[in-house]
Amino acid sequence: MHNIKELKIWQKAIDLAVKVYEISSKFPADERFGLVSQTRRCAVSVPSNISEGAGRNTKGEFRQFLGIANGSSYELQTQMIIAEKLGFINEVDCEKLLDNIDELQKMNYKLQSALK
Repeated sequence: MHNIKELKIWQKAIDLAVKVYEISSKFPADERFGLVSQTRRCAVSVPSNISEGAGRNTKGEFRQFLGIANGSSYELQTQMIIAEKLGFINEVDCEKLLDNIDELQKMNYKLQSALK
């Protein structure tokens, strides 16, 4: 088991989820059950799966949950691009989010490799 509060990847994933909530709160009201809900679920899924994996008994289980978190990060990446193309988020904010997601993905791959 790992102390998730000490995992930098978890801390960054939490920060990303908070940012996604802030940005998605500005999306149109009619997207509340669409893109807003979906992006928020993905954003929360990343740190949630990291923490669930960290609490598992084996490195293999931890790697599996990191893989799920990574999949959610790619889904979030896609949704942010769609939101930007629809004009729900400006290009600068979208690029910042995409950079944060890219950094998380790289950290995830490194952590998965370290757990082999």
